[in-house]
Amino acid sequence: MSVEAVETGREPLEKPEVVYRHALPVRLTHWVNVLCLAILLMSGLQIFNAHTHLYFGNRSDPQNEVLSMRAVRGADGKPVGLTTIGTTTFHTTGVFGLSRGDDGQWEARGFPSWITLPSYRDLATGRRWHFFFAWLFVINGLAYLTYSLLSGHVRRDLSPTGRQLRNIGHDIVEHLRLRFPKGEEAKHYNVLQKLAYLAVIFVLLPLVVLTGMTMSPGLDAAFPFLVEIFGGRQSARTIHFLCATGIVLFVFVHVAMVLISGVWNNMRSMITGHYRIEPAE
Repeated sequence: MSVEAVETGREPLEKPEVVYRHALPVRLTHWVNVLCLAILLMSGLQIFNAHTHLYFGNRSDPQNEVLSMRAVRGADGKPVGLTTIGTTTFHTTGVFGLSRGDDGQWEARGFPSWITLPSYRDLATGRRWHFFFAWLFVINGLAYLTYSLLSGHVRRDLSPTGRQLRNIGHDIVEHLRLRFPKGEEAKHYNVLQKLAYLAVIFVLLPLVVLTGMTMSPGLDAAFPFLVEIFGGRQSARTIHFLCATGIVLFVFVHVAMVLISGVWNNMRSMITGHYRIEPAE
């Protein structure tokens, strides 16, 4: 027992440990992704607003819309925003279908002006922003994937162990109770993080890229099999939208966890690479 323990009559408290958690390539590609995804989302919604309907198949089929955002005249003659998903219609005035533009006037548009790039209607500019950052996003993603595979980052840090998979129920409960790992457990990603990252890296992001390519007539000429794989351009557009929605949901949960589990500690780890580990109780 230490002198401090003898004098106080109790064991000394363990000091927090600072570990090097994120290598430089991971941090750089992470922040490039943040920029790319933000601009891709906003410019993508600008493009979506040019035709606010989704279908499956190779052509537009108004009788079989998967999703539709539109503005109609209500019984009182005033415009109403409507969003239809499958066979269910919601009144979404002020958000989807009908919202106020930059001039404060009501405007029929799928997504509101504050979340599109540019905020005003300009399909050509939205497409230029989208395509430029799409290629930057692909190049950055390939750089991250190359580093992760060569360095063992995927195998070492992102692959869940058998023990983690067996205890996934416990991890879900702990997250719902907002209890996060400490001590040795906090030095590694938990199973929920690993599965989420793997799903985004190897499922959602590749699908977003491939379906985006499928919607391009120029790339279709070079890779004609893409249209067949996804069952038509309209199917590719719908899958593209759904995968983008999945990525947005992942980002919301990711940011929420960052805020709840310690903003400064998480931000520092993604800027400097160093992460503070609190001792286990």
